[in-house]
Amino acid sequence: MSMDIRTHQTISRTLCGVPREVADGYSRVGLITTGEMTVDDRGLVHGGFIFGLADHAAMIAVNDPHVVLASSGVKFLKPVRAGEEVEAEAVVQNPGEKRQSVSVTVRRGETTVMTGEFLSVVLDGHVLDL
Repeated sequence: MSMDIRTHQTISRTLCGVPREVADGYSRVGLITTGEMTVDDRGLVHGGFIFGLADHAAMIAVNDPHVVLASSGVKFLKPVRAGEEVEAEAVVQNPGEKRQSVSVTVRRGETTVMTGEFLSVVLDGHVLDL
């Protein structure tokens, strides 16, 4: 089941990834890494960009206009080089609740490069208005 994305609509898809599949409590988001994301002359991509991809996927899996990230725990397992494509898959563990736990796996092909648990909170209004 495909659905419309209702959150993070103006986010940079170049920096945080392009949604590929969105369903109730689920998303897949892809990112092609670039030289601008590197930390050295060998092309190592900064983990913050991989985290941003994972967070973006988690927010889309919850898919509420008022979702925010409350906390996360991640494990970086493999490095990523500029030019490589990575994909985040996010699954909500308890959809429909105010506080939703989202499991995210980021892969480069068949290789898992990061895993994480994201605690998302659906607010009653925009976070800047509360």
